[in-house]
Amino acid sequence: MMSNKARLEPRFSFVLETPAAAPEEARRHFATKLEFETDVADVMYDLSKGNTNFTIVDTRSPKSFALCRIPGAINLPKINAETTGDLPKDKVCVVYCWGVACNGSTKGAMKLNELGFRVKELIGGIEYWRKEGGEVEGTLGNDAPMHWSMER
Repeated sequence: MMSNKARLEPRFSFVLETPAAAPEEARRHFATKLEFETDVADVMYDLSKGNTNFTIVDTRSPKSFALCRIPGAINLPKINAETTGDLPKDKVCVVYCWGVACNGSTKGAMKLNELGFRVKELIGGIEYWRKEGGEVEGTLGNDAPMHWSMER
Protein backbone atom coordinates (compact mmCIF):
# COMPACT_ATOMS: atom_id res chain seq x y z
CA MET A 1 0.00 0.00 0.00
CA MET A 2 1.30 3.46 -0.95
CA SER A 3 1.68 6.02 1.83
CA ASN A 4 -0.07 9.43 1.63
CA LYS A 5 3.32 11.13 1.35
CA ALA A 6 4.29 8.99 -1.64
CA ARG A 7 1.02 9.88 -3.40
CA LEU A 8 1.66 13.62 -2.89
CA GLU A 9 5.20 13.62 -4.18
CA PRO A 10 5.25 14.59 -7.86
CA ARG A 11 6.72 12.12 -10.28
CA PHE A 12 6.79 14.43 -13.26
CA SER A 13 6.69 18.21 -13.67
CA PHE A 14 5.68 20.13 -16.77
CA VAL A 15 7.31 23.18 -15.18
CA LEU A 16 10.63 21.44 -14.70
CA GLU A 17 10.53 19.21 -17.78
CA THR A 18 12.71 21.82 -19.49
CA PRO A 19 15.35 23.05 -17.06
CA ALA A 20 15.46 26.75 -16.19
CA ALA A 21 18.25 28.71 -17.83
CA ALA A 22 21.40 29.58 -15.95
CA PRO A 23 21.13 32.99 -14.23
CA GLU A 24 23.38 34.89 -16.67
CA GLU A 25 21.66 33.39 -19.70
CA ALA A 26 18.24 34.20 -18.21
CA ARG A 27 19.32 37.78 -17.45
CA ARG A 28 20.38 38.27 -21.09
CA HIS A 29 17.05 36.89 -22.29
CA PHE A 30 14.95 39.13 -20.05
CA ALA A 31 17.09 42.20 -20.77
CA THR A 32 16.65 41.55 -24.50
CA LYS A 33 12.90 41.09 -24.08
CA LEU A 34 12.68 44.49 -22.37
CA GLU A 35 14.46 46.06 -25.35
CA PHE A 36 11.46 45.07 -27.51
CA GLU A 37 8.49 45.49 -25.17
CA THR A 38 7.05 47.87 -22.63
CA ASP A 39 3.93 47.58 -20.54
CA VAL A 40 0.89 49.71 -19.83
CA ALA A 41 2.00 50.68 -16.30
CA ASP A 42 5.37 51.97 -17.50
CA VAL A 43 3.82 54.05 -20.29
CA MET A 44 1.13 55.42 -17.94
CA TYR A 45 3.76 56.34 -15.38
CA ASP A 46 5.99 58.09 -17.91
CA LEU A 47 3.06 60.02 -19.39
CA SER A 48 1.91 61.08 -15.91
CA LYS A 49 5.38 62.53 -15.32
CA GLY A 50 5.33 64.42 -18.64
CA ASN A 51 7.89 62.21 -20.36
CA THR A 52 7.76 62.95 -24.07
CA ASN A 53 10.83 60.96 -25.13
CA PHE A 54 8.71 58.47 -27.07
CA THR A 55 5.97 58.56 -29.70
CA ILE A 56 2.85 56.44 -29.22
CA VAL A 57 1.72 54.83 -32.48
CA ASP A 58 -1.70 53.20 -32.93
CA THR A 59 -1.76 50.76 -35.86
CA ARG A 60 -5.53 50.17 -35.86
CA SER A 61 -7.92 51.48 -38.51
CA PRO A 62 -8.73 55.20 -38.65
CA LYS A 63 -12.32 54.40 -37.55
CA SER A 64 -11.17 52.46 -34.47
CA PHE A 65 -8.64 55.19 -33.68
CA ALA A 66 -11.36 57.86 -33.92
CA LEU A 67 -13.59 55.94 -31.49
CA CYS A 68 -11.01 55.34 -28.74
CA ARG A 69 -7.27 55.85 -28.42
CA ILE A 70 -4.49 56.56 -25.98
CA PRO A 71 -4.21 60.35 -25.57
CA GLY A 72 -1.50 61.78 -27.76
CA ALA A 73 -1.22 58.69 -29.96
CA ILE A 74 -0.84 59.06 -33.70
CA ASN A 75 -2.64 56.75 -36.10
CA LEU A 76 -0.52 54.84 -38.63
CA PRO A 77 -2.58 51.97 -40.08
CA LYS A 78 -0.25 52.02 -43.11
CA ILE A 79 3.43 52.41 -42.41
CA ASN A 80 5.83 53.46 -45.14
CA ALA A 81 8.40 56.18 -45.81
CA GLU A 82 5.67 58.62 -46.82
CA THR A 83 3.40 58.14 -43.77
CA THR A 84 6.33 58.30 -41.34
CA GLY A 85 8.04 61.30 -42.88
CA ASP A 86 7.15 63.57 -39.95
CA LEU A 87 8.01 61.06 -37.19
CA PRO A 88 11.11 61.94 -35.19
CA LYS A 89 13.73 59.20 -35.49
CA ASP A 90 15.41 60.30 -32.26
CA LYS A 91 12.42 59.07 -30.22
CA VAL A 92 11.41 55.48 -29.56
CA CYS A 93 8.05 54.53 -31.06
CA VAL A 94 5.73 52.67 -28.67
CA VAL A 95 3.39 50.74 -30.95
CA TYR A 96 0.01 49.27 -30.04
CA CYS A 97 -3.04 47.64 -31.59
CA TRP A 98 -6.10 45.95 -30.08
CA GLY A 99 -4.52 43.56 -27.58
CA VAL A 100 -2.62 40.37 -27.03
CA ALA A 101 -4.56 38.52 -29.75
CA CYS A 102 -3.70 41.16 -32.36
CA ASN A 103 -0.44 41.24 -34.30
CA GLY A 104 -0.98 44.69 -35.83
CA SER A 105 1.53 46.20 -33.42
CA THR A 106 4.10 43.52 -34.27
CA LYS A 107 3.68 44.17 -38.00
CA GLY A 108 3.81 47.92 -37.41
CA ALA A 109 6.91 47.65 -35.23
CA MET A 110 8.66 45.60 -37.89
CA LYS A 111 7.81 48.12 -40.62
CA LEU A 112 8.93 51.05 -38.47
CA ASN A 113 12.16 49.24 -37.67
CA GLU A 114 12.78 48.58 -41.36
CA LEU A 115 12.49 52.36 -41.87
CA GLY A 116 15.16 53.02 -39.24
CA PHE A 117 13.01 53.71 -36.17
CA ARG A 118 13.69 52.32 -32.72
CA VAL A 119 10.54 50.56 -31.54
CA LYS A 120 8.91 48.88 -28.54
CA GLU A 121 5.59 47.06 -28.53
CA LEU A 122 3.02 47.96 -25.89
CA ILE A 123 2.10 44.65 -24.25
CA GLY A 124 -1.68 44.20 -24.21
CA GLY A 125 -2.51 47.10 -26.53
CA ILE A 126 -5.54 49.33 -26.04
CA GLU A 127 -7.38 46.43 -24.37
CA TYR A 128 -5.04 46.29 -21.39
CA TRP A 129 -4.61 50.06 -21.41
CA ARG A 130 -8.34 50.34 -20.74
CA LYS A 131 -8.48 47.35 -18.35
CA GLU A 132 -5.79 49.02 -16.23
CA GLY A 133 -7.70 52.30 -16.10
CA GLY A 134 -5.73 54.22 -18.70
CA GLU A 135 -7.23 57.49 -19.86
CA VAL A 136 -8.62 57.40 -23.39
CA GLU A 137 -9.91 59.93 -25.86
CA GLY A 138 -12.11 59.64 -28.94
CA THR A 139 -15.72 59.96 -29.96
CA LEU A 140 -16.80 56.98 -27.80
CA GLY A 141 -13.91 56.88 -25.34
CA ASN A 142 -14.52 54.21 -22.69
CA ASP A 143 -17.81 53.24 -24.36
CA ALA A 144 -16.00 52.05 -27.49
CA PRO A 145 -15.87 48.31 -28.23
CA MET A 146 -13.00 46.51 -26.52
CA HIS A 147 -12.16 44.28 -29.47
CA TRP A 148 -12.02 44.36 -33.23
CA SER A 149 -14.99 42.99 -35.12
CA MET A 150 -15.93 42.51 -38.79
CA GLU A 151 -18.73 45.13 -38.52
CA ARG A 152 -16.22 47.93 -38.18
